[in-house]
Amino acid sequence: MPAVSVVGGSIGGLTAALVLRDAGCDVHVFERSPAALAARGAGLAALDIVLRYLVERGGMDPEDVCSTTNWIRFLNRDGSVKYEQRHRYVFSSWHTLYRSMLALFGTERYQLNAEVTAFAQRGERVGVTLATGQQAEADLLVCADGVGSASRAKLQPQARPAYSGYVAWRGTLPEREATKATRALFADAITYQVLPDSHILIYPIPGPDGSVRAPDRLINMVWYVNVAAGPALDGLMTGRDGVRRPVSLPPGAATDQALEAMRQNAKRLLAAPLAELATQIAEPFVQVVYDIEVSQMAFGRICLIGDAAFAVRPHAAAGTAKAAADAWALAEELTAAGGNVPVALEAWQRRQLALGHDLLARCRAIGDSSQFLGTFRPGDPRLIFGLYGPGN
Repeated sequence: MPAVSVVGGSIGGLTAALVLRDAGCDVHVFERSPAALAARGAGLAALDIVLRYLVERGGMDPEDVCSTTNWIRFLNRDGSVKYEQRHRYVFSSWHTLYRSMLALFGTERYQLNAEVTAFAQRGERVGVTLATGQQAEADLLVCADGVGSASRAKLQPQARPAYSGYVAWRGTLPEREATKATRALFADAITYQVLPDSHILIYPIPGPDGSVRAPDRLINMVWYVNVAAGPALDGLMTGRDGVRRPVSLPPGAATDQALEAMRQNAKRLLAAPLAELATQIAEPFVQVVYDIEVSQMAFGRICLIGDAAFAVRPHAAAGTAKAAADAWALAEELTAAGGNVPVALEAWQRRQLALGHDLLARCRAIGDSSQFLGTFRPGDPRLIFGLYGPGN
């Protein structure tokens, strides 16, 4: 089986590293961060394929790393229940999953402070150059370097981020810091409120120490807000340090003016339990919602996976799942091809391009229905999370 270099050591890169190692590949991960990636303060829906490695090969139970809810609930402005249905979701946090997967991969072949600045195919090998000057070679280069992928910029320069027209305010509040009534409301549900050209959702995720039991969890908020491109977006994404971020304004970076405007809007527009959460989160952060799609994922002995290929709006809660699916499919095709990289990538690309295009279109339709069309409705089956379709 081939030697593999993985660019990017987040969840998608780690999934690829783990499944390819298990397939018999000699895998090395290059992560540009100088230290193990820190908690990003974000929750995520843990679809089955996201947890597959931890459960099937890591010997974990989903309850080790996830919180669960049994209800989908929509609130009116006055806090009364507009709609609810029984539906089980499993939620985790970026940090909990990353920490668990890194522990399984180990650090011997997970190289920090290893920013890949150049790569090139030379015959049947792919060489990479790091910012430190280090050189490395492999039979296959897997680019898992995320939304801002430098690999994609080189391989698919026409695939540029397309701004959706809205951003997501995100953040977490320790569950025990919420009032008793609010904790009870959010404890066993994903809770929505639909607003004109906007919606907000709340759900519990593991605590900073990985605890999945109340009241030691975190309550996670995602609030989608329309922001016009140009001066309005530039102003929001320029932090208190004066730096304009293109993708994400990290915790603690938002200006006092932006925070105050968000909190005042929360008091004015949201049901009281939701407003309580939005106004008490100490350091909310902002993510710009983009669409990114490529026409090609395989390039000889190089491939793009996860957000490096397709960045999809979060409404199907399937971005992390798509990265995991790319990784598992790659291992399957390499095994089926007996380690023949070009043959494997050709078959793999056909599968994963189709999935990426379909997922992006579905997420775009859900987002537009909420933010622009006014057709986002409680109980709409399209809103059920899933990678391959609602609930799948």
